[in-house]
Amino acid sequence: MSPLLIGVLVFSTTMLVLSTGLPIAFGLGAVALGFMIIFDGWSSVHFLPETIFSGLDDFTLVSLPMFVIMGAAVASSRAGSDLYEALARLLHKVPGSLVISNIGACALFSALTGSSPATCAAIGKMGIPEMRKRGYDADLATGAIAAGGTLGILIPPSVTMILYGIASETSIGRLFIAGILPGLMLTGMFMAWALFLSWKRGTVLIDKDRIYSLKEKVELLPRLLPFLAVIVGVVYSLYGGIATPSEAAGVGAMLCLVMVAVIYKVWRPRDMWHILRDGLRESGMLLLIIGTSILFGYMMSSLQVTQSVAEAIGALQVNRWVVLAAINLMLLVAGCFLPPAAIILMTTPILMPVITAAGFDPIWFGVVLTINMELGLITPPVGLNLFVINGISPDIKLTTILKGAVPFMLCMVVAILILCVFPEIATWLPTKVMG
Repeated sequence: MSPLLIGVLVFSTTMLVLSTGLPIAFGLGAVALGFMIIFDGWSSVHFLPETIFSGLDDFTLVSLPMFVIMGAAVASSRAGSDLYEALARLLHKVPGSLVISNIGACALFSALTGSSPATCAAIGKMGIPEMRKRGYDADLATGAIAAGGTLGILIPPSVTMILYGIASETSIGRLFIAGILPGLMLTGMFMAWALFLSWKRGTVLIDKDRIYSLKEKVELLPRLLPFLAVIVGVVYSLYGGIATPSEAAGVGAMLCLVMVAVIYKVWRPRDMWHILRDGLRESGMLLLIIGTSILFGYMMSSLQVTQSVAEAIGALQVNRWVVLAAINLMLLVAGCFLPPAAIILMTTPILMPVITAAGFDPIWFGVVLTINMELGLITPPVGLNLFVINGISPDIKLTTILKGAVPFMLCMVVAILILCVFPEIATWLPTKVMG
């Protein structure tokens, strides 16, 4: 059997196994072990412990649980409601102000939590009822929250970027910086669409005559400062030459724990136990996925699938942009069915030789891949954010939520096209900061 045919069989089997609802780590491990035994015999089982352990024996992975604890700490407090209320007061008179406030709150909140579903739940529980009560259409209200929640995996610190950096062996520090300008650009595009649609529909706030005094606008601003302090602390420790990415993650985790303890009074042992328990649970899941994905990659390489796919694509007499378009299409389809962590760890070892052979910058491609992962979070049939929003607002039909999310999906596609035409948006800042 040719390696390419084996690759097709591996892909089909993997999709079938994961569609059963089996946990991703166990699904990837079972497929990898099964194909190793079938094609290499039982002797290949001896490589199982060593392969998994060598993949997890990486100090960079220490940053994962630290960033997860950051997210668990912020999600356990009233931070989301404070963000939302402060921005809503500041932007009250702007057309589409409430939607813009929600998108801004989603961008900040998801950047710290790194969890799209958590952001949708935290901001959506307050934002969606408020927007509908004040005259906004249900599709715009829900679509904005679903799309806004995805921004956290692009704006640093990002767990998705860490996974890509580990899988592609590229600098995590450069990836973080590369995500800043595209993340701000995408946030601006989301806000611009919300502003345009609100103006076009003639949305009128029910409380448009409400006037917030300067005191009311300013009194909640101190609540935003801790968020900025955490972000500045992490970024400065990382890029100021003070700490490695793993150490910077520890700084972020400590700052978030101090913030929720001092400001939000989340300091009792029971509260801290919940934060650490949730962080340990998610970190264990991610590390298990990483371990089995490394075994999966080893299987693909030992059966010559990775090399054959790269050679086959390289042998195609087509423009490199056609190759990139095909890769984007594949990532979009995969994102409809699988979570970002699984896709990145499964596909990066296969795609990296193709990307570098085509002359694309791996750091730039990391940003493009991440936006593709964002698309998958709001794309049916398994768009996780869509179902989270539907759970928060069960009276709103899933088709209405999807209708509201579609324009934001198009914004992401446009963002990818802009990055293809102007790759410097992603590459200029890392080069400027890190040389």
